[in-house]
Amino acid sequence: MANVYGSNLKLSIFGGSHDPEIGMVLEGFPADVTITHNEMMALMSRRAPGQGAWATTRKEPDIPVFTAGVIEQEVGGVRTYVTDGTTIRAVIINQNQRSGDYASLADVPRPSHADYAARVKFGENVDLRGGGKYSGRLTAPLCIAGALCLSYLKARGIEIGAHISEIGSVKDKPFPAVSLTADELHRPASTIFPVLDAEAGEAMKGEIECARMAADSVGGAVECAVIGLPVGLGDHPFDGMEARLSSILFSIPAVKAVAFGDGFDFIRGYGSSHNDAYRMGEDGEIRTKTNHCGGIVGGMSTGMPVIFSAAFKPTPSIGSEQESVSLSRRENTTLVIHGRHDPCIVPRAVPVVEAAAAVAVVDLLLDS
Repeated sequence: MANVYGSNLKLSIFGGSHDPEIGMVLEGFPADVTITHNEMMALMSRRAPGQGAWATTRKEPDIPVFTAGVIEQEVGGVRTYVTDGTTIRAVIINQNQRSGDYASLADVPRPSHADYAARVKFGENVDLRGGGKYSGRLTAPLCIAGALCLSYLKARGIEIGAHISEIGSVKDKPFPAVSLTADELHRPASTIFPVLDAEAGEAMKGEIECARMAADSVGGAVECAVIGLPVGLGDHPFDGMEARLSSILFSIPAVKAVAFGDGFDFIRGYGSSHNDAYRMGEDGEIRTKTNHCGGIVGGMSTGMPVIFSAAFKPTPSIGSEQESVSLSRRENTTLVIHGRHDPCIVPRAVPVVEAAAAVAVVDLLLDS
C-alpha cells in the first residue's frame, strides 16, 4: 500500500532507475479522455534529463508505451490516445543506464540518500543503482498519469501550471493570487527555464552554475496554481485539499516542505492582515478580496486560485568529498560520488509538481 496513491484513482509506480523499464498503473480513471501524443510528450520532455547545464547529462527519450487501458488512434494524422475506462498501464524503456558508476557505493551509503535506511529495512540486496526506486527517475511515470489527468481537467475548465519560484537566494515573482489567468498560468511552460521573470531566471542559472563549478548543488522551490475549481472541493479533517495534495507532493524525491497560500508568512502579522474578506463580484459571484489562504479553507476549495509551493533540498549527489561509513568494516570513511547528477533538480521538477497536483485534483473531483 505504500506504493499506491488515491481514494478514487489508484496510482502505483513500479521499477527502478536502472531497471530495463519503469512504469505506472492507474485504476479508476474515466473513459473517453483524449490526449495527443504531442501533448503527452510536451509534459514528459519538460521533465526529461539533458536539457541544459542545470540538469544531468543522462539522455532518455522517455516515450510512454501504453500496454493496457488506452486505445491509440490516428485522428487527422495526429497520434492520439483515448482511455477506455479500464486499468491503464504504461511503461518507459530505460536506455541510458550506467550502473557501473554506483558499484563502489555498495559498501558506503551516500549522505542524504535512502541507501542506509533501505539497506537496514530490505537487506543488502536492495537495488540502489541510480537510487533504485527512490530515484527522481520514477517521476517520469508520474508525469504519464499527470498528463492524462491534466487533459481530463482541461476539458472541465480546470487548469494547472507552475514555475520556479526560488533557487538559492534568487526569487521569481509570484503568480497573481486573486486574478490569475490561464495565459499567465501556462506562460512559464513555454520556456526552457520556467520562470515568470526572465531576469530572475538568468540569476538563478548563475546560482546553479556556481554550485556546479564547486562540485556542489543548490535547492529551491516550485510554486503551483490551480484555477477553475468549484467551491467546496475536499473536506475536513482527513480528506482536505491540503492533505491530499501534500500526500502526493511529498512522494516527489527531494521535496521537504509544502506550503499553501502565505505558508510560513502566516506567523508574521495579525489576523487582520491575513484574513481574506468576501466580496460580491460584478458578475454576481462571491469571491475573496485577497487570497492569503491559497484558495483553501477548512480543507475545502473557496473558488479562488489554489496556490501552493513545494521546497526541494539540494541534490545530495555532489562531486565533493563527503563523510560516510563503511558498512562492512564498521568504520568512518569518505566517498566521492561519480555519475551524472543535477546540480539543481528544481527546473525539471516543475512539470512533476503539475502532474502530481493534477492526479490529486482528479482524485478529489471523483469524490462526488
